[in-house]
Amino acid sequence: MGQLRTATRAFAELGLQPAQVLRHLDHLTQGVEQTITTCLYAVYDPHRAQCRVSLAGHLPPALVRAGQAPQLLDLPTGAPLGVGGVAFHTTRIAFRPGDQLVLYTDGLVETRHESIDARLECLLTLLDVPDRPLEETCDELLHVLRHPGDDDDVALLIAQARPRRGTRRARRLLPRWGSKAAM
Repeated sequence: MGQLRTATRAFAELGLQPAQVLRHLDHLTQGVEQTITTCLYAVYDPHRAQCRVSLAGHLPPALVRAGQAPQLLDLPTGAPLGVGGVAFHTTRIAFRPGDQLVLYTDGLVETRHESIDARLECLLTLLDVPDRPLEETCDELLHVLRHPGDDDDVALLIAQARPRRGTRRARRLLPRWGSKAAM
């Protein structure tokens, strides 16, 4: 995992599309014996208010928007890294100020005693609490969805888009300097 983390950082510096990063990681993973792993790779662009997301066999992130029910993003899943020869796809999603993207590992929602669909529905229900602080949401998800004795590890991250500072000034400068100069 350390090798993949280091390689991911290097590929991120190159500014590649998420699907390209996954393709390179898949190629690297094939060279590591008995390594198959899922991955979600997302890039946030505050200038365009969007995220570019690619999956490699990973569960879909949840999108939380004010005034709407939380939803699991319908993204091409791809195969886990290490399978090889599988195409990965990048999907662009609008990600405006206030929106939340909930990223989690399967250890949060997979159990032997309940169906994955029921657990994902529970996740969405727990996310449907407007204006709750992010830390409290994470605590609630972990408290309700995790049980003593669960042996799978869990990673949970909620990213929230915030308004950009200086947006008005940048837009005023666009006509004078052109879009590339202001961005």
